[in-house]
Amino acid sequence: MQSTKGEKVFYGFNYLLLTLAGILCLLPLLHLASLSLSGKDAVLSGFVTLWPVEFTISSYTMLFEGTPVVRAFGNSLLITLVGVAASMLFTIFAAYPLSRRDFYGRRTLTLAIVFTMLFTGGLIPTYLVVSSLGLVDSYAALWLPALVSTYNMMIMRSFFENIPEELVEAARIDGSGEWRLLAGIILPLSLPVLATIGLFYGVYYWNSFFNVMIYMNSPEKINLTVLIQQMVKSQSVLQELNTMNSQEAVNITPEGIKAAGIMVMVIPMLVVYPLLQRYFVKGVTIGAIKG
Repeated sequence: MQSTKGEKVFYGFNYLLLTLAGILCLLPLLHLASLSLSGKDAVLSGFVTLWPVEFTISSYTMLFEGTPVVRAFGNSLLITLVGVAASMLFTIFAAYPLSRRDFYGRRTLTLAIVFTMLFTGGLIPTYLVVSSLGLVDSYAALWLPALVSTYNMMIMRSFFENIPEELVEAARIDGSGEWRLLAGIILPLSLPVLATIGLFYGVYYWNSFFNVMIYMNSPEKINLTVLIQQMVKSQSVLQELNTMNSQEAVNITPEGIKAAGIMVMVIPMLVVYPLLQRYFVKGVTIGAIKG
């Protein structure tokens, strides 16, 4: 179908606006990457903008050798992988029965779950419950309270409801039970929402900060987000690293170390998102109903 002149102008304006917005979002990231890869004199003089000056990887070398960033990265990875797997599993188990129109008590349970979005117990009661269960200083304190997000569950429930009932009835006629129906029909048709909710959970667990601060007492259990926050807040990062390797430390600055830490924290999400975006397209193709 041929686009009109007005539509072409409208699309062109949208493309221009979105391109400018994308560039504005990218500039701070490029600046941080440049700081992390620039020499000491260039950083201190303020010459670094969007391109590394006096290119060096000393900041990354000192970051990995002089700080527990590798251990914190492993902790973040463990928290994210287990958290996403558990949350996706229980979110599916909650959303699927509530999406079935023949499920008894569906409306009452839905209203009860939505009620938790409006009223919560609060920080102190939540902490007391977690503490009374003996979960403090355990990753279970991060996983169990956030096991199912009501918002994510409602999104998934709405997607399940939009799957044609004819497909479900055909599967039942063929002898499919609820487990086979869920695994063989519902989930393959729901890849877009599964990828989207998985990304939501992944970002949440990877960026966990406040919960880690209040529940994790052992320094060796903190994740990458908390470690980077401590590095950014601390004014003695360079002095501590100087005792580790004076030869490398002469070419780094606290700003370079902090920028390198932030890049290490951000890069995994930048890598994961394009991979999930591919599954968005694949899920839409699989879920398409062909006449």
